[in-house]
Amino acid sequence: MRWVKQSVGYWCKDIMSGNYLGKGICAAVLDTGISGHPDLRGRIRGFRDFVGNSANYYDDSGHGTHVAGILCGSGEMSSGLYGGMAPEAELLVGKVLDHEGNGNVENVLRGIDWVLQVKSEHDIRIVNISVGTQPDLAACQKQRFLGAVEDLWDSGIVVVVSAGNYGPEEGTVAVPGNSRKVITVGVPDTELPVVSRRKRRVNYSGRGPTGDCVIKPDVFAPGTGIISCNGRYGRPGEHPYTMKTGTSMATPVVSGAIACLLSKYPDMTNVEVKLSLRNSCVKNPGTESGWGMLNVERLLKV
Repeated sequence: MRWVKQSVGYWCKDIMSGNYLGKGICAAVLDTGISGHPDLRGRIRGFRDFVGNSANYYDDSGHGTHVAGILCGSGEMSSGLYGGMAPEAELLVGKVLDHEGNGNVENVLRGIDWVLQVKSEHDIRIVNISVGTQPDLAACQKQRFLGAVEDLWDSGIVVVVSAGNYGPEEGTVAVPGNSRKVITVGVPDTELPVVSRRKRRVNYSGRGPTGDCVIKPDVFAPGTGIISCNGRYGRPGEHPYTMKTGTSMATPVVSGAIACLLSKYPDMTNVEVKLSLRNSCVKNPGTESGWGMLNVERLLKV
């Protein structure tokens, strides 16, 4: 969990003491799949492939495994150094994106429908969707995606989605991050020295207001330079961990924090989780367009 400490600048003693690590909480991840990484061993409840129809779980991109590791990796291959937010939570994984991280709305909708079908069987409490639509996607497809994600929320599941990486201009939050209901996660803006502004692009997070004047993202979390599970580990020359950047990485930080919260307060509804998250955020520079920065210590004290 140290990467979270280094990125956010706080230490959550409730999590680190082993009291609330997501035990008993199942999170569904709709992404590029998942590999058999040692940090996730024994906690993958189920897998469904909506791209290649494989019966065995896999990740030909690495994005989904990285996301899952942030959410609930054990840190086994690093003696805990690169453990995830909720290392005792369990996973249900739907592969809805291909080896390049691309997909179509139909596959994502099929993944959402599957989650709704098996929700009770696996007691799914959280769905992490580090997926956003391209700006040029047809309006009818965006609306179908938005409606399906809100159906997930209406079923009682906590839905956490990324703001997308098309920012930082106004009105750039990706669908379904524009939903009034779900929890949308962005990455804080960073003020760069003048000499660095042409060399680095760190202010990429999508933001509102949306077409319906909804302020987004809701919450901010670290997403730049995040180290997590390498989906290619096991191949010659591959390290157990790799670094990625994007609102896709910030989203499972929040999903994992929510898994910790639900392991402490298992009777919380998704609406109560959202309110608790809002009330525990801290206003830091670069987070003015939403509730503020995730603060796990304050979240677990609600």
